[in-house]
Parts: sequence; C-alpha cells; structure tokens
Amino acid sequence: MTTSGSPDDPTDVDFWRPLRTLRDAMEAELAALYRDRGLTVRPRLTRPVITLARTGPMTIRELADALEVTHSAASQTVGVLRGDGLVETTPGRDARTRVVTLTAHGRALVPLLEAEWRATEQALLDLDSETPYPFLAVVADLAAALERRPFRERVEEHLSVTVPA
Repeated sequence: MTTSGSPDDPTDVDFWRPLRTLRDAMEAELAALYRDRGLTVRPRLTRPVITLARTGPMTIRELADALEVTHSAASQTVGVLRGDGLVETTPGRDARTRVVTLTAHGRALVPLLEAEWRATEQALLDLDSETPYPFLAVVADLAAALERRPFRERVEEHLSVTVPA
C-alpha cells in the first residue's frame, strides 16, 4: 500500500518505519502514564530535564553535547521546555549564548522522571528477554557489519543515478 498516492514514490518503502512506529507506540504509552499521574511533561523531554538536574545550569551548546544532538535540536528542545515551564534561560557570557536552568517546577519532577527512566529501562530489558534475538545484539551485529563495509559503499552499490555536474 502506498502512502503518497504515487505508485512509484520511493519513500513508501522505509526500512526504519516499523522501528519508529514501535518506538512511537511505546512513547505514547509513557505519555499516557505521565497523564495518569498528572504530569504535562512529554516523554522525549525526560532526558534533558534529568541531564540539567544532574549537571546544573549549562549553555544550549553544552546541553546539545551532553544529549548528543545538534545545537539546533537542543535549542528547539529548550524552547519546548521553557514553554512548559520546566526551564528558564538567561544570557551567557556573551550575547550569543544562553544558559539553561531548571525551574522549581522542573526540579520537582526529577525524582519521578528518574524513577520512570529506570523503570522504562527495566521494562525494555524484560521485553527484550522475550524475543529470540536481543535487540542490542542486532545493533552490535549491524555495527560490526558496517565496520567491515561502510554504509556509504553499500548505498553507492545500489545507486544508479548520478547528480549532474
């Protein structure tokens, strides 16, 4: 079945879609758990809040580095956190930097968010134990295969169209 309406749309075949769909479904379950407990924070914001709680105030660049995301992604996340009343930002040492600090509301959520993080990791390990081939083994095997032959080479092997000069 195509989603674009075009029978030859290459994006209708998406290797990662099942994994994204599975993760989205699990994240929706966490969001429901949060709602049931009266929390308005989104599950994807748990890690930045915990990171700020554990490291203290930091610049958006430092937060991006800690979360292993781009500066742009961290900036967008900080905007959402600020909008949700979980952080505040103040000018940094120069006009280009902003320092991010948890608000009292953000700090108050940390014990539950840390407990949920640990519970989620344990639930994932439990779920993983129910499968015949552990997910982390799949990831390690894929990484080893890419060490033997990089992904770029694999894509180039199947790429039949070149960009005009």
